Amino acid sequence: MRLTALALSLSLLSLVAPARAADNSPPEGFVALFNGKDLTGWKGLLAGPLDNPAKRAAASSEELTKAQEAADRDMREHWSVKDGVIVFDGKGRSLATAKDYSDFELWVDWKIERNGDSGIYLRGVPQVQIWDPSSDSAKGVGSGGLFNNQKNPSKPMTVADKPVGQWNTFKIKMVGDKVTVYLNDVLVVDNVVLENYWERDKPVYPTGQIELQNHGNSLYFKNIYLKEMAR
Repeated sequence: MRLTALALSLSLLSLVAPARAADNSPPEGFVALFNGKDLTGWKGLLAGPLDNPAKRAAASSEELTKAQEAADRDMREHWSVKDGVIVFDGKGRSLATAKDYSDFELWVDWKIERNGDSGIYLRGVPQVQIWDPSSDSAKGVGSGGLFNNQKNPSKPMTVADKPVGQWNTFKIKMVGDKVTVYLNDVLVVDNVVLENYWERDKPVYPTGQIELQNHGNSLYFKNIYLKEMAR
């Protein structure tokens, strides 16, 4: 049977095109913060006021231990892993990395449902915004902006979100207090200062945990990769 030119081109392309890496398999130079199987390396976010890094720093070790035990119980009730995806049921509190990080490059795939709202906290500070641009809250503004900024830009430069229900990819770079965000390979935040939401008179903390924020709706995350950068 003779192949048409298009069929022949597609056949050749399938031989030379690189295979897509399996989910939750980090690219070279990165580590996977999520192993695709369970929540090893993650912990529940402490209940307020200890969700505030400044309050946590002032708390006693006994207070923190007790609060973390309660937070981890909450995590196990509402965050789970299904088919290689972190799934949040829309209840409970946010999810946090067990480790703190300083300067880094972070890649993460995320998906929301209609009117969904979430975000990525960097060093425990809100946040790189995730939401449905068509929702009443977003009013047409896309994801990726530094939502809680007051003096520096808070909105993304353009809307680069995929339709609700499809997977999106953040590539976030944080060096010092500056953040750059690509959403689906489109630059939406270009080296903007992330302000300290918790203590407005201070710069963002030099280290801190990464958090997957919830706003009471179902959320989905996978392919969470991080590369630490030397200062």
